[in-house]
Amino acid sequence: QVQLVESGGGLVQAGGSLRLSCVASGRTFAGCDVGWFRQAPGNEREFVASIRWFATITNYANSVKGRFTMSRDNAKNTVYLQMTSLKPEDTAVYYCAAKFRAATLWDYWGQGTQVTVSS
Repeated sequence: QVQLVESGGGLVQAGGSLRLSCVASGRTFAGCDVGWFRQAPGNEREFVASIRWFATITNYANSVKGRFTMSRDNAKNTVYLQMTSLKPEDTAVYYCAAKFRAATLWDYWGQGTQVTVSS
């Protein structure tokens, strides 16, 4: 049974920082890509960032480049999203997702964690 659990969301003022975590159970992240997505009310879910587990190759949406950093801890089987210089437009529910390296679709999803940035 594969389960992804996000944590670390909360309320922060503009310019502040938060670190989101995603922990996998049932299997390791080895051989997978892991990504972060977000969805604000009334908007479609959008890609935020991703990482290849072993190579630690990261990719970021243009809207968060230079502000968000994705990393992983192999021993803890955990992925992190460090968010700095937060803006009100970053407000959304953030979801962790994972897929096998060669898979077309993101196969596994967490339930999300709320990030709210006040102006």
